[in-house]
Amino acid sequence: MNERIAQYREKISQYWNQFSKKTKIMLIATVAITLIAITVLTMQFSKTEYEVAFRDLNSSDAAGIIEHLESEGIPYKLSQDGRSISVPSTNATKVQIDVGSQGIIQNGTIGLETFEKNASAIGMTENEFEVKYVNALNGEVERLLEKMSGVKDATVLLNLPKESIFATTADREKASASVVLQFKPGYRPNQEIIDSYYNLVKTSVPSLPIENITITNDEIELLATAKGGQGGLIGKVEENFELQKRFENQVRENVQQFLSQYMGPNKVNVLVASKLNFDQIQSKENLVEPVDKEEMKGIEISVQEIQKNYSGTGSPTGGVAGTGEEEVPGYPSDSTSGQTQSEETSSTRNYDVNRITRDIISSPYTVKDLTINVSVEPPSGQEILDETTRGAIENVLVNIVRASLADSGISYTDADYSNKVSVVSRVVNTKPEENTKTFLSQPLMWGIGVAALALLAGGTFFFIRRRKKRDLLEEDIPLPPTTEFPSINLESVTNESQVRKQLETLAKKKPDEFVNLLRSWLADE
Repeated sequence: MNERIAQYREKISQYWNQFSKKTKIMLIATVAITLIAITVLTMQFSKTEYEVAFRDLNSSDAAGIIEHLESEGIPYKLSQDGRSISVPSTNATKVQIDVGSQGIIQNGTIGLETFEKNASAIGMTENEFEVKYVNALNGEVERLLEKMSGVKDATVLLNLPKESIFATTADREKASASVVLQFKPGYRPNQEIIDSYYNLVKTSVPSLPIENITITNDEIELLATAKGGQGGLIGKVEENFELQKRFENQVRENVQQFLSQYMGPNKVNVLVASKLNFDQIQSKENLVEPVDKEEMKGIEISVQEIQKNYSGTGSPTGGVAGTGEEEVPGYPSDSTSGQTQSEETSSTRNYDVNRITRDIISSPYTVKDLTINVSVEPPSGQEILDETTRGAIENVLVNIVRASLADSGISYTDADYSNKVSVVSRVVNTKPEENTKTFLSQPLMWGIGVAALALLAGGTFFFIRRRKKRDLLEEDIPLPPTTEFPSINLESVTNESQVRKQLETLAKKKPDEFVNLLRSWLADE
């Protein structure tokens, strides 16, 4: 066994010694680099990668998560400040779901679950219930606020009034709330978001008006619109300004695109100025109209006609009849009258009309004023636009202005519309003295071209010269002398001993020639 090992060792040593020193170094380096690479890759792939699963934790939440991870046997890493916990990347999602489903993260708040966890078999006193209820309500409002956009942390302090059976609704005290919010870095809430904070707190706490809510951050107090916040007005102004700019850009793009089809690209510049009406008017109309507008009559809903007729003889009037000068005018005389007749007719007709009630909300964003100024580059060969082209462009612009101002409520004449548009010629200077820079750049371009050609020619000449020089050097190198093999006339030699002697003599005196001779024989065969 030892002899075989020694033989293997000797063979390995012989095999190793046949390499040169440089080859040995290369082999050793290759093996070392391969081993190092395998070791690094093995460590890299076998290393456990951790991912931050929980951030911005307080001490109570961090302790609850660590207890859960240790009970499940999941490795973790706690940051130096104790506010972040990292777990293996393969388990990060599962751990987040488990922790979230069990309600371990409470952000340091106590919610309504405290009544379930700390329920006592014998109950609790009224004062203890009130304290727990206020704390739980504070925690629930904090959780709701922390779920809002941009809120990093929230602290809520509620002051709930004591209920009394003797106080009326008007005399009952109102609740109050103080809220401190901490926003994420770089976040700035707008007025709409601030109003949503107030509305959330107001609806979460009974008998809590908005005026009794105070919300602040690290810098200033956040005011709701009902408390004088101006963010809503500023936001509305910005929105109106953006709409006006959008309208002007749309008109400018339409005009420029239309005119560029005829005048050519990059030959038309358009300037648009507008004034929009952002007032939203709400009105109510109560109209009474006849059904038949031609006769101005309504619909007959009821008709009543009464007709009375009487006929008969008259009866004498009693008393002393007046005569002479003392006769009373109109006093009946003592004579009897003949046949009497009377007729009485009355008619009553009730008409109904159309009663129309309209609630009208006038849409805002109407155009009150619009001006369009166009600068056009004349066609080639012309210094200014001809009147026909100018008139056609002005007609197009006038039609656009007329259509845009149709709902403005103001009557404009054709002259007014013409004053709201203008077309000017954009003159391009073509005089030689005004374009000196352009002409001066041409010699510079010619110079650059000549220099490039010179460099190209020099490079070609250098390459050809170098190639010729290399060919000359190759011609000057003497060719290796042809090997002259010694001639041995085997046909004239009949004795084998003589041939052997000649070969031995040649091998002793001229070994190189002897080797070449053998090679030539082998090649011939």
